[in-house]
Amino acid sequence: MKIAVPKETAPGEKRTALLPQHIKRLVDKGAEVHIEAGLGSKINIGDVEYKEAGADVISDRAALFNGADIVMRVNSPTDDEVELLAAGTIHISFLDPFFEQELVRKMAARKIRTISMEMVPRTTRAQKMDALSSQAN
Repeated sequence: MKIAVPKETAPGEKRTALLPQHIKRLVDKGAEVHIEAGLGSKINIGDVEYKEAGADVISDRAALFNGADIVMRVNSPTDDEVELLAAGTIHISFLDPFFEQELVRKMAARKIRTISMEMVPRTTRAQKMDALSSQAN
């Protein structure tokens, strides 16, 4: 399974979807993790730390998305990035599906499966995935 993690491009965005310790856990479970060069630069985590955790560092965004089974990120993709995703890719991020309906339609038309983190219910069962509470804190 190939997991791709692109660098966030939204102005002022400093968060990243995965830290090196998360990468290590995924790699230890057999995942192949590719990150975009500079992924952690805004939070003072260098590419070397990601490499040491087992990630492959990719400079070309199109190459990063090519063949990815899962794309994990904080913010929703741009229209250009949607075009880079293959049918069947699982895209995990905040998507704001009620206000970004055109984006959701484009992804559906390309057969891209999505997990919108803000739509994960706030229940005891889903507590580990409750992204809204964690971001609010």
